[in-house]
Amino acid sequence: MTFEFANRVKRLPPYLFAEIERLIKEKKTQGVDLISLSIGDPDLPPPQFVINALRDEVADLKNHNYSFSQGEPEFRQSVAAWYKKRFNVDLEGDQVVALLGSKEGLANIARAFVDPGDKVLVPDPSYPVYTNGSTILCDGIPVSMPLLKRNSYKPDLNALGGVKAKMMFLNYPNNPTSATVDRAFLKEAVDFAQDNNVILCYDNAYSELSYDEYRAPSILEIPGAMEVAVEFHSCSKTFNMTGDRIAFAAGNKQLVSGLTKIKSQIDSGPPVYIQKVAAKALDRYESSAQPDFLIKNNRIYMERRDLLVATLCSMGLDCETPKATFYVWANCRGSSMEFAARLLDVGVAVTPGIGFGEYGEGFVRMTFTQPKGRIREACERIRGISY
Repeated sequence: MTFEFANRVKRLPPYLFAEIERLIKEKKTQGVDLISLSIGDPDLPPPQFVINALRDEVADLKNHNYSFSQGEPEFRQSVAAWYKKRFNVDLEGDQVVALLGSKEGLANIARAFVDPGDKVLVPDPSYPVYTNGSTILCDGIPVSMPLLKRNSYKPDLNALGGVKAKMMFLNYPNNPTSATVDRAFLKEAVDFAQDNNVILCYDNAYSELSYDEYRAPSILEIPGAMEVAVEFHSCSKTFNMTGDRIAFAAGNKQLVSGLTKIKSQIDSGPPVYIQKVAAKALDRYESSAQPDFLIKNNRIYMERRDLLVATLCSMGLDCETPKATFYVWANCRGSSMEFAARLLDVGVAVTPGIGFGEYGEGFVRMTFTQPKGRIREACERIRGISY
């Protein structure tokens, strides 16, 4: 007996990482010492206060019941307090919803508002969930917004005036390019959303991984944003809690309400104990300044960044020094899939840019979520191939 996939599943583009994944498994089976610069998963552990809080909250038997669909009041209050301290943004409790990781929220916000045939503005290159999970699996039509180096990897919003879209995704600090933006660009984005009646979904998962005195803004700081925008943030990168699946969305009340309605039908919220741990973690912020644990982590990332960028540039692989995220967007001057496959032959895994969209071709994304020694070894292996 065979079963046919739904049309929305058939519309999903080919999974271009599948061949790379197959080759990675093959190399590991062969016993190859593989250095992965491909996955955005921090190698640094969660802060000790997170581990201590997790131990305490798990031991509390009251924390093993269902959560509220919108999240525990304690967690949502801590999110609101964090926004006030970090961005000077005022939020009420009904403007925050807890998420099982920001990826889930990014997909489900579209389920609340995108009808079949609606157009959704999607950056290219970008995190694939915007096109696939949020648009195609909601029977929407993705409309590409090219992110080009000559435009500092920002979309040309003036070129979109004739497009009638329901929703737009933006993500800064950016994955995969690591580009950053200032408040002036965010004001342009908010004005565009207001003028064109577009829901603005802002993915701010990397706001706390920033270097060289750069501090990422929130879209919710911008006048008028509360009328059109919802922002997504995650504890995954800030507190190195990727596997704990705890995040939140905040912003326009109607948008948060729509997302909550969807979630009430398909999940029961993150575990109560994880929400309480995340609340305590957010409470570590005393002001807009980076707390001590984050200063320490970002210093480690910055040292790795400098090593990776300097070494790649010395080889002739053009890349910029990122002000945020833990990604380097390197020009491989050709097929990104072929380049990634060749690196696997010398035991280095990177992510081909074409996997992030048409305009990602010619680039590869490398992470610096490995110790400096491993990054140095990976670079020596890369240096050994001809390109």
